[in-house]
Amino acid sequence: MIRVGWVWMTWREAMRTALYGPAGFYARGEPPSRHFRTSAHVSSAYAGVMLALLREVDAALGYPGRLDLVDVGAGRGELLGQLLDQADQTGPDRRLAARIAARAVEITPRPDGLDPRIRWRASPPAAITGLVIASEWLDNIPLDVAELTPGGPRLVLVETGSGEERPGPPPSPADLAWSRAWWPLHTPGDRAELGRTRCQAWAGVVRRITRGLAVAADYGHERAGRPRQGTIAGYRDGRAVRAIPDGSRDITAHVALDACAAAGRAARATATVLTTQRQALRALGVTGRRPPVAQAGSDPLGYARALSRASGEAELIDAQGLGEFGWLVQAVGLDIPAPLTGLGGLPA
Repeated sequence: MIRVGWVWMTWREAMRTALYGPAGFYARGEPPSRHFRTSAHVSSAYAGVMLALLREVDAALGYPGRLDLVDVGAGRGELLGQLLDQADQTGPDRRLAARIAARAVEITPRPDGLDPRIRWRASPPAAITGLVIASEWLDNIPLDVAELTPGGPRLVLVETGSGEERPGPPPSPADLAWSRAWWPLHTPGDRAELGRTRCQAWAGVVRRITRGLAVAADYGHERAGRPRQGTIAGYRDGRAVRAIPDGSRDITAHVALDACAAAGRAARATATVLTTQRQALRALGVTGRRPPVAQAGSDPLGYARALSRASGEAELIDAQGLGEFGWLVQAVGLDIPAPLTGLGGLPA
């Protein structure tokens, strides 16, 4: 049966159309917070951590007159807005805020009511001296899927209206080389999500940094623990749904962060840490520790605020949730900030 308007595409093309095409999920301005919770939605402590990293970068750069702060995949600009609000709270940070050139990178139109200090653009600046943040950006960069068949690796084609799949042509030589290096296929039925496009995107960001730090936070995996059937998933209205690339839902796949790290090193990154969000945030002072119960009697309002903050922090570092995110931190012309040095890698 031929279904009108439904076409067969590679997963890379289907994701690109479903997310960024004229009627795509992100192109039409869907607020991400309506469909899934990111770290910036969970707790302002996440912005506080990024402000702390920005202070570290500022000091390492010698307190320049202009300090770039770039959020790639900025959503509705929540993270930058929270960070600037927090910087406005104290004298030293207000002086820092006066030097920040904040840039939100998104394809959607600028939302109403955004802090006027935040400039809105569709691509990162050509030259960056400061901090680049990419929270849950790489997982939305379209990629192809390959499956090992008795006749060799084949791209997986997907029907855009149903999510049904069938074998397609062989992958390109470049994708085959990437798979051999980063996601080998051993047994018929094994799948690889060909993350070469994510590596190129990340390298493109790192290449723009003159001196500074780049942080990517995403669900990820390393070579020793690749999922044999892949990770492509759909999200809509706050819940997981079938990954049907029809433009009605977010389509995402976990990130081969070790491969991105290698691409960043090839693009001039001089130092790298690959760890989990739980480890990184705890090293930067996020504990999720509840306030003492005795405070409830002497300062009930303060206790309620502290309890709410602790709850948000606990969600950020939950080992079964956001704390499982991978953090890829790469520096160009700087050292990795001291709290993050020596942290371990992603769980296998």
